[in-house]
Amino acid sequence: MPKERLSMRKIKEVLRLKAERWSDRRIAKSCVIARSTVADYLQRAKAAGLTWPLPEEMGQEELELLLFPSASTAPACQQFLPDWSNICLELKKKHVTLALLWQEYKEQHPGDGYQYSHFCDLYRAWKKRLNLVMRQEHRAGEKLFVDYCGQTIPVVDGTTGDVFKAEVFVAVFGASNFTYAEASRTQTLPDWIGSHERAFRFFGGVPEVVVPDNLRSGVSRSCRYDPDINPTYHEFAVYYGIAVMPARARRPRDKAKVEVGVQLVERWIHAKLRNRTFFSLADLNNAIRPLLDQINQKPFKKLTGSRRSLFETLDQPALRPLPDQPFPVGQWKKVRVG
Repeated sequence: MPKERLSMRKIKEVLRLKAERWSDRRIAKSCVIARSTVADYLQRAKAAGLTWPLPEEMGQEELELLLFPSASTAPACQQFLPDWSNICLELKKKHVTLALLWQEYKEQHPGDGYQYSHFCDLYRAWKKRLNLVMRQEHRAGEKLFVDYCGQTIPVVDGTTGDVFKAEVFVAVFGASNFTYAEASRTQTLPDWIGSHERAFRFFGGVPEVVVPDNLRSGVSRSCRYDPDINPTYHEFAVYYGIAVMPARARRPRDKAKVEVGVQLVERWIHAKLRNRTFFSLADLNNAIRPLLDQINQKPFKKLTGSRRSLFETLDQPALRPLPDQPFPVGQWKKVRVG
């Protein structure tokens, strides 16, 4: 195929000028086209047995059919298009690459499958339609993002009648977006560790990495390159065999997953509970759980499945088992010798 598809009028002009013994270079300059295009059309006309002047009864469609028989008469090749949403899910699994998925695809479709380079181009084009912002890749069972909601929920103390603002802890898996949420009385270290414990029990396993925000209970000193982890939080990480990687300061995309999770919790849990009165944390958490299940079971808009189905397929099989006993919380404190 030539690099540019000319109108029939210009093709006839090329044939006419060639019959006048013009050179290809001169024809290209006169018709304002590339010299390679002139040579291509002259070669097509020669192969079709066309000479100037063309027969008067020859119409535009007949001329195009003679010059482009492959484009006009050859059956279109129906190449098998992969299920890109399934390809995207498979790539989240450990050690799975696009090259491996293409090989498996070609084994199933050796004659009507795309070649590797075009396969990759089509996948990237499909993925760009999911989000205009470059998406981060998260492996199955690898990262759990944790944070607190900015919005609190009022709880009335049943014994004293005092009202305190319950904090809402949120944990989100990077690969499946599976979300956990619970209310606690404070953001202090015992509640912070306890929320992690209950989140792990809810998930039924332990991830490889926990990514917290620079909360004081988790990070003693915030630093972009070498933050100091709270000693108790560090012992907790050692006990469960996980790594703690705090989100960098002023890098919102480091914690984008949990920010979306917090937004979902505030919209679909806080908002629905805004007119209810709770007299204990247990009552509040009992009200949160069914709403949380609704969030996790809600179907995706652009991908197949839901947060729960992806979690059961991707993250859950990759989680490490829980220890028999929960972590014994201890407090570290620096004192001066008298």
